[in-house]
Amino acid sequence: MRILVTGAAGFIGSHLCEKLAASGHEVYGVDNFNEYYDPKLKRMNAADLAEKGITIFRNDLTRDIRDVFNKQYDYIYHLAAQPGISATTTLDEYVRNNIYATNNLLMHVREYNPDLTMFINISTSSVYGKEATVGEEFAPAPASYYGITKWSAEQLVLMLQRENKLRSCSIRLYSVYGPRERPEKLYTKLIDNLHRNQPFPLFEGSLAHERSFTYVGDIVDGLEAIIGREDAVDGEVLNLGTDEVHTTKEGIDAVEDIMQKRLTIDMKPPRPGDQLRTAAVIDKARRLLDYNPKVTLREGLELQVNWYLEKFA
Repeated sequence: MRILVTGAAGFIGSHLCEKLAASGHEVYGVDNFNEYYDPKLKRMNAADLAEKGITIFRNDLTRDIRDVFNKQYDYIYHLAAQPGISATTTLDEYVRNNIYATNNLLMHVREYNPDLTMFINISTSSVYGKEATVGEEFAPAPASYYGITKWSAEQLVLMLQRENKLRSCSIRLYSVYGPRERPEKLYTKLIDNLHRNQPFPLFEGSLAHERSFTYVGDIVDGLEAIIGREDAVDGEVLNLGTDEVHTTKEGIDAVEDIMQKRLTIDMKPPRPGDQLRTAAVIDKARRLLDYNPKVTLREGLELQVNWYLEKFA
């Protein structure tokens, strides 16, 4: 199969490209290599992908992307987005990169790739709001610009499915971590600060936050499982995560134990829109995708620490 992955040089996108290529698919990617975080990290990921024969188009999904569609794709995985809950990211940026970009991609698909087998939209548990502990049948109540715009993007995709114009599904991810995790995310930043013996900034109250921390390898296994199951997932929303829940403190303790170092915390005021608890309800993914996350938090964090030490120590 020929597959396009948007956001291909990013954290999850790069892992997905590698997984699909290893399974024998012809994989292409698109990424704008923006400066949300240091672009050299994405260039490192892109270099790893190039070694595996994966071509990445450098383009912005809010612009003319006809060059991306000089080939016909069987599947598109749409991961590109303005990521995360950030007090410094404006609503305009979230709207541009999550809503406008998704709509522009969809319009190009309809015009230049009308025979697409399946469009897989990647969403987030943030659409559920402060407490993401429910199944897909519950109404979203997003509490951040990120959650609001990701839900809007999801609905743009599913609107076309409801109008019989595009076979598609949307996958809501839960607290993904692992090698290549973005530098501002919890575990990469934690590992980096421990390695450098620097105080770790933490938002007040977040030590008690509960999360379905899900290893990136389990996530990409679930995403790949969509291939061949189009009839089952067409028009569906699925949660993808782990049903094991850990507090942020438990995660920090595990990294301290792995690295044999102790952390100094620099407590910051609470972050608006932050989720208090996530607990992935994955019965639907188990049933439709035969999804079964296997990597424990300790195992995944050991892999992430080893990756960091190999690349940056």
